[in-house]
Amino acid sequence: MLWILDSTLREGEQTPGVYFDTHIKQAIADKLDQIGINIIETGHPAVTPEIYQAVRQIARRGLKAHIGAHSRSLEKDVDLALECGVDFLGIFYCVSDHRLTNVFKKELNSAVEQISRIIRYAKEKKPDLLIRYTPEDTVRSEFSNVIEAASAAVAAGADIISIADTTGFMVPGTSNNMYDYVLQLKEELAKRGHSPMIAVHCHNDRGFALANALDGFRAGAEIIDTSVLGLGERAGIVDMAQLLIALKTAYQVDNGWKLQLLPELYGLVSKYAGIPIPVNFPAVGQNAFTHCAGVHTHAALENPVHYQSLDPDLLGRHMHVALDHMSGLSSVEWALDQLQIDYDADLAARVLDLVKLTGQKGRTVDEEELVHIVEWCRKHPTQEA
Repeated sequence: MLWILDSTLREGEQTPGVYFDTHIKQAIADKLDQIGINIIETGHPAVTPEIYQAVRQIARRGLKAHIGAHSRSLEKDVDLALECGVDFLGIFYCVSDHRLTNVFKKELNSAVEQISRIIRYAKEKKPDLLIRYTPEDTVRSEFSNVIEAASAAVAAGADIISIADTTGFMVPGTSNNMYDYVLQLKEELAKRGHSPMIAVHCHNDRGFALANALDGFRAGAEIIDTSVLGLGERAGIVDMAQLLIALKTAYQVDNGWKLQLLPELYGLVSKYAGIPIPVNFPAVGQNAFTHCAGVHTHAALENPVHYQSLDPDLLGRHMHVALDHMSGLSSVEWALDQLQIDYDADLAARVLDLVKLTGQKGRTVDEEELVHIVEWCRKHPTQEA
């Protein structure tokens, strides 16, 4: 079993300058639910009254997904989350020696007691509540501290232990890798008679969030945290679309995700986050299935597999050909065919010349401009542009 947790509405709003109005949050949650996301983390109700109201309204929306809230290890945070009606609660508390000594001013045993007490408190108030405990900055904390806190959390009622690579510290293939960490954590918890679900929350500070998440999955993690566009603190977290596509196409995981809805979701989040989708972004970027150079285009038009390892149909998208200074005759002929424009070899060659000249000005020729170029070439058969 593998669950996807999307945190666009919680971690995503920790992106500087990003805020979603409640009606937009509902629209995003609806789309996540339609795609088939298992857990939608909707926010931290204690942060603002507006977040509280948004979490509350989404929790009462009747979605299929588990609706989750974020909480410090404090009773007041738990109370606010449960007032909202969530059925998933993420409780966090860092147990690194440095944080305990310099921030919390606590001994480990005192911190563990607080974590356990809050988890028991939440479970007593709502016995069917799914509870995740996260030792924040897990992978840089002393492992013995993590095991102590995680074991106590599970004994108190936590269903999930999340491995948080809070600073994007892990690098695949090194001594600090998520694969080995997941295996070691599962093994040590099992020795104590515990078998909680394991989640991984991977930040992208070094560019390895997706690779680390897949490492975690390979080692047996059952939940992976994501966000749309990888939004989040600093360099963000795992991008949802890239993860889902990798799981489906490379690992043959098929959870019934409706991937064709991803472009619509990404457009929605991009618009209201005020963050454009990079044109070269995998899967959902404008150029993800666009071919440019003449050699590439000629081969791709013969058979897309020559220059595509991902079928755009998976996302409800189509292959496209760009027209600019790199174009060849096959590109122009393809574009003319798409527009159902009659042409002969001479006209196609003259259109190609104008397309290349336009491309040298630093832009591509769209369909509307291509029509104008064709008209010009027909009216001036012997003149240069």
